[in-house]
Amino acid sequence: MSQKKLVKQLFKKLDKLESDREKLIDKLAKALEKLDKKEAAKKAPAKKAAAKKVPTKKTSAKKVAAKKAPSKKTASKKVPAKKVANPSEAS
Repeated sequence: MSQKKLVKQLFKKLDKLESDREKLIDKLAKALEKLDKKEAAKKAPAKKAAAKKVPTKKTSAKKVAAKKAPSKKTASKKVPAKKVANPSEAS
């Protein structure tokens, strides 16, 4: 085959691929729109149901004092302080 024929064939394939790509993009856009409509439909009834709720009276709950367990006295051990080396002794 001559180079001209090869180039023409490649251009045809390229055009076909581009058209397929555009079709897929359109399908994807339609699917996304459909999905958005479904999500919007699901969210809308939930909002309406929340608006219809009758407010209930809140009863004040009495705070119960937490019982404190008697703390055990632990013998505190004194830790001897670390000796710091003087710079004059180190040299």
